Amino acid sequence: MAKVDLEFLARQMERMINDLAGLKDDVMVLTARVERLDATVHSLVVEVRAMHSRHERLASRVDRLEEQGSGGD
Repeated sequence: MAKVDLEFLARQMERMINDLAGLKDDVMVLTARVERLDATVHSLVVEVRAMHSRHERLASRVDRLEEQGSGGD
């Protein structure tokens, strides 16, 4: 049977602490990635809304021009 002493337990605790620190770093990296993606998606939503608004204004101008052109016939 294997001998379990305080040195063995200390080594195991040190390994667990190091593993936990690595997991904490991984979580921080993944959180930063998610935050970056969230910011990117938000920016894309703002951009699409602006493009839609621009398109709507252009469509409105075209409609007015078509109405003026058909009214003169």
